[in-house]
Amino acid sequence: MTTPPAVFGQFGQTLAFAEQTLTVALREHLAQRGTEPETWYALQLIATDGPGLSRDALSRDLEGSPTLDAGSTRELLARLEADGLIQGGAQVDLTPEGTALHQSLRDYIAGPTIRLLSQFDIHDIETTVRTLQAITKRAAEESSAATGQSSSR
Repeated sequence: MTTPPAVFGQFGQTLAFAEQTLTVALREHLAQRGTEPETWYALQLIATDGPGLSRDALSRDLEGSPTLDAGSTRELLARLEADGLIQGGAQVDLTPEGTALHQSLRDYIAGPTIRLLSQFDIHDIETTVRTLQAITKRAAEESSAATGQSSSR
């Protein structure tokens, strides 16, 4: 058996530290707008994967985050509905108020994102995004094959 490249051993830890650091920064930035990241994540998923996003698929994706489980996801979606930001039954959409909030938050987050990422070569950023998307897809496929289930993404 060949010895894997050393970078393979660094990958998971590096990704975990990057996610942790970026989540703290996002949480602090969104707190200035009185918004929790979970709200942002839900609005972003609906805006990106909608209209008519399956509530079950949305719930599965949100439950996969470190801060949400089935119960807290139901509470989050109920709160977003009560606040008039989302609507629907089995299929979920943003309301006009939800669309406006999502756009406002997206614009608000864009500033720090641009400042951070513009320090790097655009081709490196594109490669990183493609690579992480491919790794996520492959890991989901392998996980689904191992458990006999299908993935929502």
